[in-house]
Amino acid sequence: MSDRYCVFGNPIGHSKSPAIHARFAAQTGQNLLYEARLAPLDGFATAVREFAAAGGKGANVTVPFKEEAFRLCDRLSDRARRAGAVNTLQFGEDGVLGDNTDGAGLLRDIEHNLGVKLEGKRVALLGAGGAARGALAPLLAARPQSLAIANITVAKAEELAAGVADLGAVAAGGFAELAGGRFDVVINATSASLSGDTLPLPEGLFAPGALAYDMMYGPGETLFMEQARQLGAGRCADGLGMLVEQAAEAFVLWRGVRPQTATVLAELRALLAAA
Repeated sequence: MSDRYCVFGNPIGHSKSPAIHARFAAQTGQNLLYEARLAPLDGFATAVREFAAAGGKGANVTVPFKEEAFRLCDRLSDRARRAGAVNTLQFGEDGVLGDNTDGAGLLRDIEHNLGVKLEGKRVALLGAGGAARGALAPLLAARPQSLAIANITVAKAEELAAGVADLGAVAAGGFAELAGGRFDVVINATSASLSGDTLPLPEGLFAPGALAYDMMYGPGETLFMEQARQLGAGRCADGLGMLVEQAAEAFVLWRGVRPQTATVLAELRALLAAA
């Protein structure tokens, strides 16, 4: 019998997680089945318990259930506790363990796949929602020279910064406060590229050769990437690599082996371009 895993979300039909984990399993010789499951908006906890009771070993969690998953867990990893959200569940005799692999996936994509080391860099994080919250602790662990959070609602940015004050100094403010700053890495954790909105980014935001990174992804450049390039970003990247790397982090938790992500990422990129 194959071990069973899944991803819960609503909607879920667009999820690339089954394709990613099928490739990981084949590559590492792991005997598992991974499926996408649509959870009712008012029935997420029941769906999780039923899957675990039927023998499920673990699950990923996507929009809009990450905060509800956090509350469902019996135990939490440090990074999940910091994020206040869970995207990976592991079921065992001692209950449900919750983890958050998003920030680690982001960091690995930037540093390993893109080759941009964050130590000593000036980093700006745009947005103060769940995606930004999950990224903060891993970004600070990379020891940047400075880290600034910018958000439309300044109070939310300040709340996020206060939550990691013990890990390092984080500046928080609105987009206007970015004016005059020169950043080596600018990470978009907002949903602006999905909603078709441009961000109020000031001129001079990007230092020479700066990386503009959008957590969103698509078949071509995202709206943020286009905007960043026009403002002088030296290099742009989307979040497809983050998606693959956060899945690899979950796979390590579940199976104890780290898959090679480069070929999987290349295959997904080709499929996305051909769609």
